[in-house]
Amino acid sequence: MTNKTRTLDVNYLTRVEGEASLTVRLEGDKATDVRLAIFEPPRFFEALLRGRAYLEAPDITSRICGICPVAYLMSACLAVEDALGVTVEGPLRSLRRLLYCGEWIESHGLHVFLLHAPDFLGYPDALSMAKQHGEWVQRGLRIKKAGNTLVALMGGRAIHPINVRVGGFYKAPTRAELESLLPELRWGRDATAESLAWMARFSFPELERAYEFVSLRHPSEYPILGGRVVSSEGLDIDVREWDAHFVEEQVPYTHALHARRVGRGAYLCGPLARFNLNFDRLHPSVQEAALRAGLSVPCRNPFRALLVRLVEMLQAFTEAIRLVEEYGEPTVPHVDTPPRAATGYGATEAPRGLLYHRYTLDADGTLLDARIVPPTSQNQRSIEDDLRELAPQLASRAHAEATRLAEQAIRNHDPCISCATHFLTLKVERT
Repeated sequence: MTNKTRTLDVNYLTRVEGEASLTVRLEGDKATDVRLAIFEPPRFFEALLRGRAYLEAPDITSRICGICPVAYLMSACLAVEDALGVTVEGPLRSLRRLLYCGEWIESHGLHVFLLHAPDFLGYPDALSMAKQHGEWVQRGLRIKKAGNTLVALMGGRAIHPINVRVGGFYKAPTRAELESLLPELRWGRDATAESLAWMARFSFPELERAYEFVSLRHPSEYPILGGRVVSSEGLDIDVREWDAHFVEEQVPYTHALHARRVGRGAYLCGPLARFNLNFDRLHPSVQEAALRAGLSVPCRNPFRALLVRLVEMLQAFTEAIRLVEEYGEPTVPHVDTPPRAATGYGATEAPRGLLYHRYTLDADGTLLDARIVPPTSQNQRSIEDDLRELAPQLASRAHAEATRLAEQAIRNHDPCISCATHFLTLKVERT
């Protein structure tokens, strides 16, 4: 063992959404400082919402991210509808879940095949990987396209959908339109199962972490659209109680806030959390596929999140097929949403983890206050803790190899940097 001091600097992280850098300082085999610094400018969406009409909240917040706009649409709709005392059920809720399945497919597909698989196969990027594994890259692109097509049909376009509104949709698809997607959805389900079997043979770095997992839990569904907030350490609360149990804090080296659970500290949301807390909610065939791939509960190795995302893609395809096959066209595309003065709360499961929205409205539906807590800011402390736990492995490797492993550890969580920079307290001092 050596007492040598080393610093791993990654000035610009690649194959993540947004702009960030990483610094890891090692003293021997211990990490004395870990900083995931997000330098992408904050965009002040919470302040931007103040004074806007409640119907604008979904469309405005969906612009936070081009990869997971449906997550922002759905969390915003649920929070506003909660304030208005409106519940969307039946075919309209099924359509929302179907739309969300499309986003899970395209987002997880992008990450698994193009952004993260190259790490496990020793390639710097997907283009290099395609030279030897072109059929898998092509398969990943086709899987992602299936998700995009589903989002485009339901939402009006694949990026920043425009057909979603508080209370439902502006226009509901016909049964014939949805049924036209079934052949590709069935192909995608089978292709994802084959991809899971292939990637299960990858070599995964050793790392076991005692995370506190946090996710939604629904009485009967794998969590996507609503539910209670639960954790592996016994938390079980209504979404309305979020602010009493979680806080966000600024740290000096990053534009993004760091979240923690009150009285406990760092926690993890996202695919690993959902899988560990809701394995029994997966379709039986998906459970079997996960077990064949060597996954079991609890899964505490963040590198195996690659496989968990494939499991969730398989669940999304399976559920999307069922929802299309059972679809009955709604009599109206949306329910009425008369304004009133109230505060509403909403949470859904974005591909990267739990996304919480809170809005306060006045009597005519004007937004007075907004709070948005994206999954990446919730996971930042845990990402840095992963790197601290990896310190002995980083210390034992050559500099370039250690740097690659550190970057791979960050990509385990597929951080969405733009989402994380949703807010920053700005203080200007003049002399």
